[in-house]
Amino acid sequence: MATQAVKVKNDELQGGGIGGAASNLGGKITGTVQDTREFLHDVRVEMKQVTWPSREDVISTTGVVIATVFFFGVFLAAVDWLVQMGISRVFKIFGV
Repeated sequence: MATQAVKVKNDELQGGGIGGAASNLGGKITGTVQDTREFLHDVRVEMKQVTWPSREDVISTTGVVIATVFFFGVFLAAVDWLVQMGISRVFKIFGV
């Protein structure tokens, strides 16, 4: 990275005017392409180091999630019904 900064600075000093600006733009575009390639290469290397779960692990954890969502859905529906009945009785008692 430091080498690129020195190269860009040298290009700016040597090429003045429109030609220098055009070469500087080309250097920036080339640098961006090289940076993108390096980034994608690093991503591939890191993704190879990831420990991926097995199919059985994914299926079992998906089952746990579905069961948990079902349980809390039923639980919250029951709590909602009990609160609704309690409020109805309170309104009935006070005649509202």
